[in-house]
Amino acid sequence: MSVAWWAWVAVMLVVAAMLAVDLFLHRDNHVIGFREAAVWSGVWIAAGVLFGAILWWWQGGEVAGTYFAGYLIEKALSIDNVFVFALIFTAFAVPATLQHKVLFWGVIGALVFRLAFIFVGVELLETFFWTAYVFGAFLVYTGYKMAFRHGEQTPPDRNPVVRLVRRVIPTDPRYHGGRFFVRTGGRRVATLLLVVLIAVEATDLVFAIDSVAAILAITTSTFIVWTANAFAILGLRSLYFCLAGLLRRFVHLHYGLAVLLAFAGVKLILSETPVGKLPIPLTLGVIVVAIAVSIVWSLIATRASGAATDGRMAREG
Repeated sequence: MSVAWWAWVAVMLVVAAMLAVDLFLHRDNHVIGFREAAVWSGVWIAAGVLFGAILWWWQGGEVAGTYFAGYLIEKALSIDNVFVFALIFTAFAVPATLQHKVLFWGVIGALVFRLAFIFVGVELLETFFWTAYVFGAFLVYTGYKMAFRHGEQTPPDRNPVVRLVRRVIPTDPRYHGGRFFVRTGGRRVATLLLVVLIAVEATDLVFAIDSVAAILAITTSTFIVWTANAFAILGLRSLYFCLAGLLRRFVHLHYGLAVLLAFAGVKLILSETPVGKLPIPLTLGVIVVAIAVSIVWSLIATRASGAATDGRMAREG
């Protein structure tokens, strides 16, 4: 799919405008309740669906179907991001009033880094056919790890990037409101909030490798891959505040995500064989079934604890 430069500019302007509105409405660093998060999640999802409808009108059903498949994969994998973000916020005791600010700037970093990953990945796939086998094998292995070694997490404060930052940049081990830097003792130092932001960005880079590779299994159109990523990531903050209280109920979700990654890997490998690319309807079907089954399975398995959680969230909303 060849896209004119004006389409890129238009999408970039829309994304920038949406981020500006979000930043303006949350400039007071207030605590995000469940009801507010749910409303914003609806707004971001509606924006993603609307863009898909525009693609359908502009480029046809096949292109729109490819976008929706990529969007659903990224949206599903972003739920796993939420688990890790909750771990980071707990480990660093991030005040609830500052969590949205960290996620906001984390999203901006994710949009930039993933754009770079996408162009590199597409160039490799189109230049060296064997990279499809490498990416495919990587996705299958990642799916295996997610299914059987999901509980193995590196503590955020032991992340190599975070440890390096603390060694290189003078850091005050406290929060100073929403500031990333403060001047103390006559010198400018980073606050703990910057360390948290770097931890979020570092973990998102790892997730970006998985999610970008998974969408590249569907299409190598940089425009489709990035827009699917962008519209899914834009709702990541609201998704976090919606699911923060429900994360412990999604005990089997990682199996569904593992199936998605493994399927994407097999799909990518098959694209360089006589079988060719699998049809988009099949891809959409696998995505929906894998996520739906894992979520329903999780909710049934945690039905007893869910009643108490739902009651508490209703009071908070």
